[in-house]
Amino acid sequence: MSERRGVTPAQTVGPYLHIGLHWPDGPYVVPEGTPGAFWIRGQVFDGTGDPVTDGLIESWQADPDGRFDHPDDPRGARKPATPGFRGFGRSATDAQGRYELLTVKPGALPDPDGGTEAPHVDLSVFARGMLHRVVTRLYFPDEAAANDADPVLRTVDRDRRHTLLASEAPDGVRFDIHLQGEHETVFFAV
Repeated sequence: MSERRGVTPAQTVGPYLHIGLHWPDGPYVVPEGTPGAFWIRGQVFDGTGDPVTDGLIESWQADPDGRFDHPDDPRGARKPATPGFRGFGRSATDAQGRYELLTVKPGALPDPDGGTEAPHVDLSVFARGMLHRVVTRLYFPDEAAANDADPVLRTVDRDRRHTLLASEAPDGVRFDIHLQGEHETVFFAV
């Protein structure tokens, strides 16, 4: 008779990543053809600069009015004005570590201290070898004044803030994520 062992509290994601974290709408935070929709595209790299080919990027964001259809929104949950807006997407990385998400630009958010957070998208990264997800933020390059005033971004060392800033791309923005190393992206404890 073989002995069955229990699951440890924290294990690497392993092959369950692509089985258990499947999202039916995949990378579509909004349906194709949504007015104002654009792509967030990028690559995920490990500490040696190699592409992470078995990762998953998960996004969470406010709607264009800066609201969430979620009970944790302190202003109250509200259905988005953008038809089909989900506020959430998942994209597995491919053989080159690339991911993509189709979305619309989120609005600014009020912060708990009465200030305003710049438009941003929260991104979680899951990958084999990681015990827990890591979370970062993507800020938009056309929001310089809002980014400079953002209370979260201002807590990041000035010489590392660029790791949170997307760059313009022909059909949206590009945002590469470096899990470790010289160009490591800033991650937040959540």
